[in-house]
Amino acid sequence: MNTHPVRVVVVDDVKDSADTMAELLRLSHYEVWTAGSETEALALIDEHRPLCVLFDVVMPGIGGDELCRHLRATYGDDIVLIAVTGFSEDDPRVHTSFSLADHYFTKPIDPLALSKVLGPAE
Repeated sequence: MNTHPVRVVVVDDVKDSADTMAELLRLSHYEVWTAGSETEALALIDEHRPLCVLFDVVMPGIGGDELCRHLRATYGDDIVLIAVTGFSEDDPRVHTSFSLADHYFTKPIDPLALSKVLGPAE
């Protein structure tokens, strides 16, 4: 049995969305940090080396597609990337991010489906 908790970084410029997702994950015993920007996310990822980064596709400044490209270039496949959006899959930013990520969800996220992707918390 793995004694280390599964670490997740949630990246969303809407603080309430990030906090809600983080709380849902914590209730399932995941270890979670939230970031509201790319800069904050990269610092948390470097410090905590999460198993997964769950990121909003459409954010001010750098979007999810650029964040995803950066994380792939830096960490390869060592981090599971999950794109999340409330926008239509027809939006080019959404389509690009979804094609770069390992998994993707539209908001609102089904917690059961997400837990299947993340696996057991411990």
